[in-house]
Amino acid sequence: MTSNEVLAMYENIAALTGRMAAAAIEGDMEALARLETQCAIQSAAARNGVPKLEGDQRKRKIDLLKQIMANDRAVRDVTEPWMGQLDRAMSAAH
Repeated sequence: MTSNEVLAMYENIAALTGRMAAAAIEGDMEALARLETQCAIQSAAARNGVPKLEGDQRKRKIDLLKQIMANDRAVRDVTEPWMGQLDRAMSAAH
């Protein structure tokens, strides 16, 4: 994987996680699940490691990772309370 491919992968993941956050906020859990699958496929390339980036490319990667983490937090802000409600509802049904 080249350094340009690494950045392209992170850019794709950042875009997907941004769409995931929007889907979560909109309550579209089906879209969220589809996007989550796409994100997992995109990130699979990093499992075997990625080349070390330097200079501006490294800074861009860090910025993308921060964006991905912020998007992940936005998804969790919506889904964690929802999952807690689901767990309570399932427990009450028994």
